[in-house]
Amino acid sequence: MNFAIPPMTWALLIANLLVFLLQQFAGDILIALFALWPLSTDPAFGVSFMPWQLVTYSFLHGGLGHLFFNMFALFMFGSELEHYFGPRRYLTYYFVSVVAAGIMQLLVTLAPDSIPYPTVGASGGVFGLLLAYGLFFPSRTIMLIFPPIPLPAWLFVTLYGILELYLGVTGTQAGVAHFAHLGGMLGGYLLIRYWRAQARRRW
Repeated sequence: MNFAIPPMTWALLIANLLVFLLQQFAGDILIALFALWPLSTDPAFGVSFMPWQLVTYSFLHGGLGHLFFNMFALFMFGSELEHYFGPRRYLTYYFVSVVAAGIMQLLVTLAPDSIPYPTVGASGGVFGLLLAYGLFFPSRTIMLIFPPIPLPAWLFVTLYGILELYLGVTGTQAGVAHFAHLGGMLGGYLLIRYWRAQARRRW
């Protein structure tokens, strides 16, 4: 694995850190304006969905632990993928995953029994990167933390995706946007399919 952090990954890491620091001083305002609010949110409460939130929510985080794990995954998988994709395509891929995750979350919150709460975090983009890592580096070994078991990347991604689907369907870990994570993976997968189809047409 290449541990040198390339420029776009550095930029994303720094931007997320700076926004998190800003949250400590103006958290409520940032959440109201830039978190991803459900389409059904009543503007009378002072918050509502705005199109830019499909991107800006990914720079906000719910706590230091949330930020740390997302940034660690961004460093771990994003650095390698930026070297592979190149900076422009890498950044496109990341934000397509972010937007796809946001759209999936909006669809989920349309359910009648859904509780309207804001969505924050870079997890949608991170899960898109995770999927790409499993597709392009399937034989790379990823070491789990609990339990400490080494797994090939393709198996790790597959098991993680199944776990997210299970947690989302069963409603386990309330407050975690499991379907948004899957949306990030789906958006990334569709973009990769599109790029591959373009490459075939050029041949």
